[in-house]
Order: sequence, then C-alpha cells, then structure tokens
Amino acid sequence: MANVLVIAEAGDGKLKKTTHSAVTFAKQAAEQIGGSYTLLLIGAGLDGAADEASKLGADKVLVADDGSLAGYVAELYTPTVAAVAKDYAVVCAAASAFGKDLLPHVAGKLDAGYAADITELLAQEGGKLTYKRPMFAGNAFGVCQISSDVEIVTVRQSAFAAAEPGGDSAPIEKVDVVGPGGGAARIEFVSYDQVKSERPELTEADVVVSGGRGLKAKFHELLDPLADVFGAAIGATRAACDAGYCAPDLQVGQTGKIDAPELYFAIGLSGAIQHLAGMKSSKVIVAINKDEEAPIFSVADYGLVADLFKVMPEMTEKLKAAKQ
Repeated sequence: MANVLVIAEAGDGKLKKTTHSAVTFAKQAAEQIGGSYTLLLIGAGLDGAADEASKLGADKVLVADDGSLAGYVAELYTPTVAAVAKDYAVVCAAASAFGKDLLPHVAGKLDAGYAADITELLAQEGGKLTYKRPMFAGNAFGVCQISSDVEIVTVRQSAFAAAEPGGDSAPIEKVDVVGPGGGAARIEFVSYDQVKSERPELTEADVVVSGGRGLKAKFHELLDPLADVFGAAIGATRAACDAGYCAPDLQVGQTGKIDAPELYFAIGLSGAIQHLAGMKSSKVIVAINKDEEAPIFSVADYGLVADLFKVMPEMTEKLKAAKQ
C-alpha cells in the first residue's frame, strides 16, 4: 500500500503551524493513493512536539531525537530523513525555509523527483498524483507529475488549511539517527543567531500588520501601536526592507515569507505582484493607501483611500478602545 510521509517542523519544543498545512495536503494525497500518512520529527528535545503531532490523525509519529541534531543543518538531517522516506510513495513538508532547504537534499539522496511550492492537488491522471504550482510570481500556474518511485514535494502553507487536532493519539515510535558520510561528516552546527522578538513569527501569527515604503521613517512608529492592539506580527514589503525602515527578516512576498493569517493589514503598500504572492491567501485583508488605483485594493476585503499618516493614529486609538 502506498503511504505519505510528512516531515514535520518543530521549534522551541513545539510543532510549527506550517506542519498543519502539510498534514492537510497529506490527507488529500493519502486518500487519492489509498493509503495513510505518517509524521516524522527530527531534531532534539521533541517530546512536546511529538505529543502535538500524535493528535493530527496520522497512523503513527516517528521521532528521530538526538543531541547531535539540536541545530538544523541539512547535511546532518538528510541521511535520517532519506532512510525513512525511501519506504513511502510521497514525502512532503511545508514550503518554509526548513522544507525548501531539506527536501531537495532528500530528493538528491534518493534520486527522486521533486516539485516545489504545491498549491493544489488535482485529480489523478494516468494513475499518478497531479500537482499544481505557481510560476512567475503567481502570474501563471503549472501542472506536473513526478515519475520516480518516491515523489517529494513542498506545500505552500497559505494554500492548504491548517489541520485541526483530534481527540485520539497516534502511537509514537523512535527511529535510529543515521550519521552523515563523506564530506558531510565534517559539517557541524556552530550557532543560530536569531532576531529575538516578543511578537509572534510571521508564518505563525493570526494577525499581521504589514507596511510598505509609503510609511517612510515612521514605519515602526505607526505600525507598532496597531500591532500591539492585536498581538500581531509585523510584516513589510521588500522596498521597505531595502530602504532600511525595518529589518530584512520582516519581508513578506515571493522572495520573503509566505503567510496566510486570519487578518492582514496592508498599510502604505501598493500591492506589487511580488508582495501579493506572499499574502493574498490571507482570510481578511484590510488596505490603506492614498492611491485609489493601487493594486492592493484588487485583493483587499476592506479598503480605505486616505493619508495613512492622518488616519493611522486615529484608527489605532479607536480599535484600542473597542478592544477594551
């Protein structure tokens, strides 16, 4: 029987929200090929994440937990993942930085076909799974099939709803860690310098307040108070990041982070196609821009044509009062 393997992503001992979207894809793929799906966690200190994963409807949860894997390095993770993945028909992960880095390495190890950033699983053609994926910043879509015995894909988080945990728990099994060979054996994890913030991660947040170059030097002065009202993450366009108004890790878009929060504020950004590629799947989009022809209004659920420097402080105060 053909089955699906989900490479789960964990951080700080917890399961990442992105994994829930990969599980939704796995459910759909397993139904089409008549099998089940399994989750694989790899890293160190994974007990809490494994408990979360066990409630996502999988037939079982495999855990490769070892101190040598405390810091993520693709060359160190790949041998273990490949050893497990070779027995599955489809191997998937979210198209996060983790998934997009690790799964091509696994595909190379297994000499398997790889399709990135899947947005839809279409009906089978010729007995093969058929994948839809964006090209040219979402201006076109391609349809593909993978001919190798093991099919490896990454799944765009914003395209698949997050799987909800259930009441039953799947069995958790330990798997052996496979050490790297050859040149990879000389690679070691040194350090991970992460920008610390009290705000949620962009890809994990339910609310994102995002700004563009139109905010100028008042980027944080205007956005931070609104984000504080909702406990939201801060996002930005590439232009705002390049101009130095905010940190590069806040970038949302084709060359930044892809997210699909419940609520997305688009403040002072035009809505260039590269930015829309990263946020247009948000459940509700609220846009403020002085240019009524700005492309952002074509995807916004609520739009306000106004001078953001005048309306932002007033809107923030009214929302703050309404939340009290």
